[in-house]
Amino acid sequence: MTRGSVETSLAELAARIRARADGRAGRFVLGIAGPPGAGKSTLARGVRDELNIAAGSGFAEVAPMDGFHFTNARLTAEGKLARKGEPDTFDVAGYVALLRTLRNSSLGEPVAWPTYSRELHEPVPGGVVFDRQRVVVTEGNYLLLDDRGTPGWSAVRRLLDESWYLDVPRPIIERRLVRRHIRGGRTPESAKDKVAHSDLVNARLVESTRFTADLVLRKYGRGYRFG
Repeated sequence: MTRGSVETSLAELAARIRARADGRAGRFVLGIAGPPGAGKSTLARGVRDELNIAAGSGFAEVAPMDGFHFTNARLTAEGKLARKGEPDTFDVAGYVALLRTLRNSSLGEPVAWPTYSRELHEPVPGGVVFDRQRVVVTEGNYLLLDDRGTPGWSAVRRLLDESWYLDVPRPIIERRLVRRHIRGGRTPESAKDKVAHSDLVNARLVESTRFTADLVLRKYGRGYRFG
């Protein structure tokens, strides 16, 4: 599989990661970055599932960055709730520290990882527990960010064995995010305002990190195309 391929499947992408992870003493960490609404979670779960089909159940698991949202109570107290989702509304120090622990801990040693509930709109402590998984698929907007504006994000890149950027045209992102916010309880007007004044601002910031990824991917049919 090369950058010149027209299209690649989830199975081929998973095989790439398995080949790189084989023979390592510790865990292999794949990072999937991209703007909000790009489909990072779907890609991460797909790669995980393909790895577990090929290598056996429990070979890979997803470690989402979204579990490190600060709580709504904290964001409200700091006057940041309306900006939720921007780089400084995440516990980046906590994310980096736990990702380092996950990368360096021995296989078989349990490591609890927080997830995020779109129903509660809050982080869920210990939403997933890593044990013998050899591949960690972590995904989020800011994995390739430098320290402009919010110090600490540049440390993430150094903990990734491979990084992918999922690229999606902005009009598609906008439609997806409006639908997501409406499903989350916002009115159509409120959803559009949130997308215009927060999500798309974040998307433009994340787009500036695209060139630093090892692979740039775009959804193409049932698979993906190299960007």
